Amino acid sequence: MGHAYRIHKQDAAYFITFTVVDWIDLFTRPEYKYLLCESLNYCIREKSLKIFSYVIMTNHIHLLCRAEEGKLSDIVRDFKKYTTGKLISMILTGGESRREFLLEKFNHHGKQNNLNTKYQIWQNGSHAEEVFEPKFTLSKIQYIHYNPVEAGLVTYPHEYRFSSAQDYAGIKGPVEVEVLELHKLF
Repeated sequence: MGHAYRIHKQDAAYFITFTVVDWIDLFTRPEYKYLLCESLNYCIREKSLKIFSYVIMTNHIHLLCRAEEGKLSDIVRDFKKYTTGKLISMILTGGESRREFLLEKFNHHGKQNNLNTKYQIWQNGSHAEEVFEPKFTLSKIQYIHYNPVEAGLVTYPHEYRFSSAQDYAGIKGPVEVEVLELHKLF
């Protein structure tokens, strides 16, 4: 990951993307997406993460977030490490029809990365862009919310369960989002 897309200011707000290795469509099962939601909520409650906008797609996650305390890069690292272990466990013990394929791919990537013990689900790094002005913030929120629409999963952003678009439409979603008052951005 290039130097330009790293978290430099640990207390700033960032638009961050986490991507599954080889862009594998891992998050096709609701239970995998709910695990990610639970993990994000843990980071919110226990690690002082503030999430302003998010979406969980089949092979990546977008977040608009910041750390209230501690280092955002540490929270990201811990989230990726924890979810890797839990997802591998779910693949091993659940009814995953693609189990052999997924484990082979994740093991292949894990063996190539000396930072991992066995499996690697997330690509190294996290594409991070600092959010520093209202217009950019709004464009990233819209980008996040329209991701499922662009992918053909829903007609309207608020119809997608695993997105903060629901929260912005007044519907409580599965992640504890801090909704920004968009009209106050300008």
